[in-house]
Amino acid sequence: MKSQMKKKRETPVPNTPCNTSDHVTEGSRENQVCTSPCCFFCSMREPDASLRRAGIATCFKEMTRGENQEHVLVLSGLWHIAMSQPNEPEFPSLGVFKCMASLIHKGVNDRHWLLTNQNIYIPYYAAHIIGSYTMNKEEFAQLAVQSGVMPPLLDLLRGKISWVEQRVAVRALGHLASYKSTFESVAQHEQEVVELALNLASTCLQVVYVDFVAEKDVNKRVGYHRNLLTRGVGDLETENRKAEEWASQFQCWSLYLLNCFACKDRSLDLICKRVFLKDLCDMWGGLINHTSPAGVGLIRILCYSKVGRKSIAELPKVVKTLGNLSRSSDDWQYIGIDCLLLLLKDPDTRYKVLDVAASYLVDLIELRSLGDKSNVGETITKVLLLDSNKLKPDRQKVGATLLQEVVDLKVDRRNKEKLVSEEKLEETRVLVSLIKQQANHMFRLGKVEEALLKYSEALGVCPLRFRKERMVIYSNKAQCHILLKNADSAISDSTRALCLSNPANTHGKSLWRRSQAYDMKGMAKESLMDCIVFMNSCIKSGETMRVKIPYHAARMICKHMDATWLFATARSTVEKTQQLNQVGGDDQNGGNHEEQPRDHEALMTMMEKRNSLIHGLSTIIEEPFHAKEAGRRKMERARRRFKKAVVARPT
Repeated sequence: MKSQMKKKRETPVPNTPCNTSDHVTEGSRENQVCTSPCCFFCSMREPDASLRRAGIATCFKEMTRGENQEHVLVLSGLWHIAMSQPNEPEFPSLGVFKCMASLIHKGVNDRHWLLTNQNIYIPYYAAHIIGSYTMNKEEFAQLAVQSGVMPPLLDLLRGKISWVEQRVAVRALGHLASYKSTFESVAQHEQEVVELALNLASTCLQVVYVDFVAEKDVNKRVGYHRNLLTRGVGDLETENRKAEEWASQFQCWSLYLLNCFACKDRSLDLICKRVFLKDLCDMWGGLINHTSPAGVGLIRILCYSKVGRKSIAELPKVVKTLGNLSRSSDDWQYIGIDCLLLLLKDPDTRYKVLDVAASYLVDLIELRSLGDKSNVGETITKVLLLDSNKLKPDRQKVGATLLQEVVDLKVDRRNKEKLVSEEKLEETRVLVSLIKQQANHMFRLGKVEEALLKYSEALGVCPLRFRKERMVIYSNKAQCHILLKNADSAISDSTRALCLSNPANTHGKSLWRRSQAYDMKGMAKESLMDCIVFMNSCIKSGETMRVKIPYHAARMICKHMDATWLFATARSTVEKTQQLNQVGGDDQNGGNHEEQPRDHEALMTMMEKRNSLIHGLSTIIEEPFHAKEAGRRKMERARRRFKKAVVARPT
């Protein structure tokens, strides 16, 4: 069917009927007479409400019986109305669902009809209309199920036309599955629906990339796909951008359909397969996704069930992904925290994940609020200290050490500071300031390790209530760790600084330093998120219309945009396949078959080296963005003098 779809690019589907196009004058419009006895557009213009409704109902009944080139215009108009007025009951009450179901069935089973005129657009519009009207109203969803929309939607979900129709079918099925009264209608096909949704969530990006985005010759792309994506207006870049948006929606809607089953503890044996749970860690929808938590949203639903928690606790990759999310600038940061707390509250999974989870959460114990969530740090502290007396240090060495740190900071030290007078606290503030100045002086001289020790000393003295001072010291410690190439410690200290900022995650220097640290570890997504938030803070802080964007931050964003592209993995897979096929083709065209394994091994070694370079790109190390040029020169001279003194020092 695809070869027949790829003939020539069809004329874009108009959004209005032909008799209201721009080239028709007002006078000629009055003289035109519609010859169709059941014209949808004439019925819509009927002033009498009862006649109008009767005409529209007749139009819906007759639409599936005859063949008319204006059917696609009617569907396009209905699509606009359903998108703009999804809660309007008129069309659902007049039989629009039965009409749409019949049109989809006809498109799936009658290929000749589907490829006639512009009928190829009709199944997409029909499924989209069903999804729009069932989006908000449960009574519309009930009416849709009674009208028989399930079988045709399942046919589209099976891929009987193309991925474009699969996308809107999974959207409509997700809406039907979200209501209690219509869920069972979807659950009648539970195993097939869940397996299809699992497959679509895992492979849809690859399919969209291979079938559309990777095809650079626009004339070889499916014509009606291009028209639907751009409404017939747009170049290659516009098409690719819309394809990325649609692919992100496709994946997120597939995950939403799985959520509808997971939240009812249905099909958990299928959803909790190890391979799929690992794939979920990489499903985030890309930067183009602003509304869906994607993969971590499904992980969170699974964490509310015992079966889900057990499966997740056995996969270190998933736990680490949740930990990285909990220490990021992602909008869904609280989901990562929530999932780790759910795993720690369950006695069956607590000690399986304690060492890993505590290493992330311990950096968040001074976090007061996160969005509309309050007392986040206190909640984390209470969960970490649950049954701490039952901890076995010989098994959870890391967890025992971290929990002791929590006890020292949040229990013992807090109780001691309650007994300290205000006068004594002010004296301590002065002492902390002096120690910090000493550390700053050592840092400027290039004595980074000594400065780090001094900053740690200042933190040990600084009272917990002096949050701003502690934030600055933690941030300076992070800068020292970056210069010492200690990325993990830099991430930890910059996260603690961001927890102390008000509001949380708004301290610019700490955001930039954590972005650098994530970059050193090859964690492109986390680095990009921090860098974007840092850039936004620079823009918002600008007092004039001319805002100066830090050059090194712009470089960092450009560096990671390609690595975090939604289709980056699909592109890499296609390139590897093409290289392997090229080697195989060369061998078949006269090469020595005995040398093929050696060539294949050499190629794989080359690709592994390339991948290691991609993930381990040298970080963009910059001096603090606020430093003046003269200050940087002084620091470099002091560092060189320090190194010479070390070399000349007698042993």
